[in-house]
Amino acid sequence: MKISFKFAATSALLLGISLATLGPAEALTRGGTLVYGRYADSLFVEPVLNDGNVDIWILSNIYDTLILPTDDGKGLQPGLATAWQVAPDGMSVTVTLREGTMFSDGSPITADDVKWSLDRARDPQKGIWNFLLESVGSVDIKDPKTIVLTLKHPDPAILSALSVFNTSIMPKKQFEAAAGADDAAKAKTFSEHPVGSGPFTIQSWNHGSEMKLVKNPHYWRKGEDGQPLPYLDGVTFEVIPDDATRILKVQSGELDGAEFIPFSRVEELKADDKLDMELFPSTKVAYGNLNVRPKLKDGSDNPLSNEKVRQALNYAADKDAIIAIVTHGVGTPMSSYMSAATPMHVGSGTEFPVDVEKAKSLMKEAGFDKGISFSCLVIAGNVDEIGIATALQQMWSEIGVKLNIEQVDNATLQAKYRAGDFSMRLGYWTDDIADPNEITSYFGYSPTIQAQHSGWKNDEFDKLYEASQKELDAKKRADEYARMQEIYKNGPIVPLYESPYPVVLKKSVKGFVQIPLGNNIFSAAHIEK
Repeated sequence: MKISFKFAATSALLLGISLATLGPAEALTRGGTLVYGRYADSLFVEPVLNDGNVDIWILSNIYDTLILPTDDGKGLQPGLATAWQVAPDGMSVTVTLREGTMFSDGSPITADDVKWSLDRARDPQKGIWNFLLESVGSVDIKDPKTIVLTLKHPDPAILSALSVFNTSIMPKKQFEAAAGADDAAKAKTFSEHPVGSGPFTIQSWNHGSEMKLVKNPHYWRKGEDGQPLPYLDGVTFEVIPDDATRILKVQSGELDGAEFIPFSRVEELKADDKLDMELFPSTKVAYGNLNVRPKLKDGSDNPLSNEKVRQALNYAADKDAIIAIVTHGVGTPMSSYMSAATPMHVGSGTEFPVDVEKAKSLMKEAGFDKGISFSCLVIAGNVDEIGIATALQQMWSEIGVKLNIEQVDNATLQAKYRAGDFSMRLGYWTDDIADPNEITSYFGYSPTIQAQHSGWKNDEFDKLYEASQKELDAKKRADEYARMQEIYKNGPIVPLYESPYPVVLKKSVKGFVQIPLGNNIFSAAHIEK
């Protein structure tokens, strides 16, 4: 089968996807600092070893990849590469590097930096995202401006993989000079003062409180006025976990914008003529993540290891009611573990229609007709998560389930989750790639992270995933994903709903976009005077 794809910078402009979010040049204002309220601080802003949206969603402001996603999250456009081509036999990818690019410290980006970055990103010993580059057998420098990726097998998602955060191009010399005895230690040191090639660089970082980004004077991309981006002098992230406080600070003018607005406040903020209440299209799904290991960390028996108990929880959870209560009708039911916007999604309506009597019967069949008790981790002060947990607490009480709601800060929640020290946590996911392989690996392929640290393993699912990574026949690959979605209905989650990204901005803020893949893009943002 022939697979070829070549893309040049001029093509992106002809297609109208480059800087499409900007207004007319005469309306652009340069300078100023945009102050943005975040629900939680980043933990580790290093592309390869991180594992959380609090990091991932701002990495694109600090680092650059060879290929960039388009603003609709469905296509690709040039980044540090100006062109790329897959060989007719699908066994190699040739990438042409952009000339004259520099890192934020003024040092040139070389082919050696690119090779080193991609080799590190595909190393199975480094991070969890290396599966996106599993097909790459070698990365070779053909000449100072040409990189060739030789593949072990054809990979239908290889180009999209080169747009994902973990393939960010990093400075080899500066990273290796960072203090630390091994790669992980160096990454931690480097993360505090990273050197990247994105539109911004970190000026200061007071963990848990504030991160200040300032413009990268060496950024390669130009704005609509012909001058280098970004338009802003900087972006300051203020960490405000409490939703109400975050909104109040936008209303009072202390913040220029804020993320994760509770859906219960959307209509109120839409009515404020000083604000723009945006609902950006997304691939976001909200769900309950269950630990299904036979024993919990404390050594006690885990009732959630029983498949019938998990089915009972799903049938007793009225998803439509949760959507009405929490999203005020903005959300839509999940019909698969992946969003309806994810390629190869299968399903419609609610995956588990509410049926309390069936849920009671399943609990009895599982031997738990007298009930069970377990805890759910939620982020303290997060209105939506607390609303979901409270609704589930009431719904599940009808089938003899006592749900204890445990409010913790994000860092604690992430630590417990990654250690497998939880019964349930509320989570959300957004794709970072316009392909189903990422969410499928993360949610269900056991070798990646034991299916979201849940301990779930299904041999058929694992084999299907491995086959799909090599399958170039679109129909066969779609069939493999359809079967995986069917198997996963008995997996380790309680699927809840899909929803857009709710972001509130001052009317004066223009050009900011949160793309469907989650990335917060500030490079084209500007503040009208």
